[in-house]
Amino acid sequence: MRITDIQVHLISMPAGPAFRWRDGLPGSDPDGTGAVLRIVTDDGHDGLAFTSRGVIVQDLVERRIRKDLVGQDPLQKEWLWHRIWELDRIEEFPIYVLGLIDVALWDLTGKVADLPVYQLLGGFRTSIPAYASTVTFGSIQEYLDVADQCIELGYPAIKLHAWGDARRDAKLCLALREHVGDELPLMYDGSAGFDLPDAIYLGHALADAGYLWYEEPMREFSITAYKWLGAAVRVPLLVAETSDGAHMNTADFIASGCASFVRTSAGLKGGLTGGLRIAHLADSFRLRAEVHGDGLVNRHLCMAIPNTTYYESLVRTNPVVRAPEIDAQGLVHAPTGPGIGWEATWDRPPWEGGSAQDAS
Repeated sequence: MRITDIQVHLISMPAGPAFRWRDGLPGSDPDGTGAVLRIVTDDGHDGLAFTSRGVIVQDLVERRIRKDLVGQDPLQKEWLWHRIWELDRIEEFPIYVLGLIDVALWDLTGKVADLPVYQLLGGFRTSIPAYASTVTFGSIQEYLDVADQCIELGYPAIKLHAWGDARRDAKLCLALREHVGDELPLMYDGSAGFDLPDAIYLGHALADAGYLWYEEPMREFSITAYKWLGAAVRVPLLVAETSDGAHMNTADFIASGCASFVRTSAGLKGGLTGGLRIAHLADSFRLRAEVHGDGLVNRHLCMAIPNTTYYESLVRTNPVVRAPEIDAQGLVHAPTGPGIGWEATWDRPPWEGGSAQDAS
């Protein structure tokens, strides 16, 4: 079996509900152009991956990636994963591009094996709790109302994206803990909004309120700054979400001593192969590797690794709408079809005129 083509099928991406991650940091995208990347083989198999950045990916595939991968064996995923990193040395791919080929290759492999991808990755569980990951709302009272709705809908834990103001956010975090009681797991995501002094201030409040983790309070360029933060606060840090270099960079965060949790994902860490590497690296140090983001691909990753505890479910609106993949007990379940399972979410394939119903 050999790769005969790599296609990029552009699709319309209508804007969803408007939201932001924190003050000054947009969250929702306007109308745009996404794409389905399709790897085609000489024996009729194909593998698919989705991106919301279709025009950029189309340029990179047409100019650099296709000619390098056509003719290769698609089951040699490890070799092809390293090859993409070699091309990155020339192109400096955007972080979301690095894993696209890998995801499509895993989808293809699952179809060849007639198995869901999570079982090929290892297979650890068939369901996992989902936490409600809020966007940024307007007031403490609105957050408390959103939290009540999330609990009523069955979510067993809540993570805050707040305003990016250390003192205001600290008041919110303390108020939410008082509101929900001591038993509900709470987490906080800073969306890289702080410098070190403000990150320390907020970290003390999170520790006092018993938050499970403190995620990305600062940009992840300086591991030294995170080392100093970890030494100053008691709340566990979750690190290496948007840092470049997959497991290679995550290893330095771990070596610094600042990490209690690390982020892994298919989207920002070099696909499923990169996400799996990070999970195994963290496990060797008895750390948790929490999967970043929702969607089909990350559901497979959640089911495959032992040292993750939750699936991230984004809460974009008030009133809260529970994501369709989550049941009334707050659980998300393993996909059951072969490969990733994109086909079950579409009316027709985009290359035959269909549209993506749920490409995430």
